[in-house]
Amino acid sequence: MGISKHPSVVTMPQAERPFPSILTFLCGRFPAIPRETWEQRIAEGKVLGENAQRITQDTEYAPFSRIFYFREVCSEPVIPFAEKILHLDDEILVACKPHFLPVTPGGRYVDECLLNRLRRRTGIDALAPLHRIDRETAGLVLFSVNPKSRGIYGRLFRHGLVEKTYEAVAACRPDRETASWVVASRIVQGEPWFRMTTAPGEPNARSVIHLVEVKGERARFTLQPQTGKTHQLRIQMSGLGFGILNDRYYPELQDESVDDFDAPLQLVARLLRFKDPLSGRNREFVSERELLW
Repeated sequence: MGISKHPSVVTMPQAERPFPSILTFLCGRFPAIPRETWEQRIAEGKVLGENAQRITQDTEYAPFSRIFYFREVCSEPVIPFAEKILHLDDEILVACKPHFLPVTPGGRYVDECLLNRLRRRTGIDALAPLHRIDRETAGLVLFSVNPKSRGIYGRLFRHGLVEKTYEAVAACRPDRETASWVVASRIVQGEPWFRMTTAPGEPNARSVIHLVEVKGERARFTLQPQTGKTHQLRIQMSGLGFGILNDRYYPELQDESVDDFDAPLQLVARLLRFKDPLSGRNREFVSERELLW
């Protein structure tokens, strides 16, 4: 049994009266976890409220209050690839994540995530990611080291002040050697729940995509997302007819199977560039992760 040493958190949203029980809320929020499991966790004191107060079956639902719980998995896969720390100071840490490793605990993963690996390596329990990339994607992730300055660095991402460049390889043969697209689309949750889809309406996902080079049956692209929707680049590349090599979700959902470590998704978060809000210095970090090119 793998049990996280650090709590995960979920916020109780506004709800119509009569409010549901906290047990009912947790079962609805996490449908993959059996009701009996939540009952046991509550009984064992593994579900906490604000100020680390123990939640019981009688604790009342409180909109906008937080619930803290410790993730548990019976059997956790081991990801046989290492992360690399590119930069560490008193305020931020920049790491290069390997393919297949999630940034934070989720699903079958508790200890095998970038956050908890870095906590163990550095001894910094206060680490927190300032943004996310997909488990299947490799590349750069920026972490906050100091909780006091976390909001300052977080605003960089919320206000689009971080230049992000990705690189991808698609198994395709474009009808031109170079080209560029400005893609604006509306991305919403699809079916099944972990797969996103496009929908009519006001765009909420924008990217600039450049075809850089064609070599045989493959093409190399750089991608510059202006927003940060889940699976944004994967969906938009697929929509252009350039599904990223080894993508098991887009354009078609593949049958569920164990990870094929010999066939990683050919997408890497290559560059982060921003003006440091505290020092005023221009910061630039580059991943050296290789793609199949």
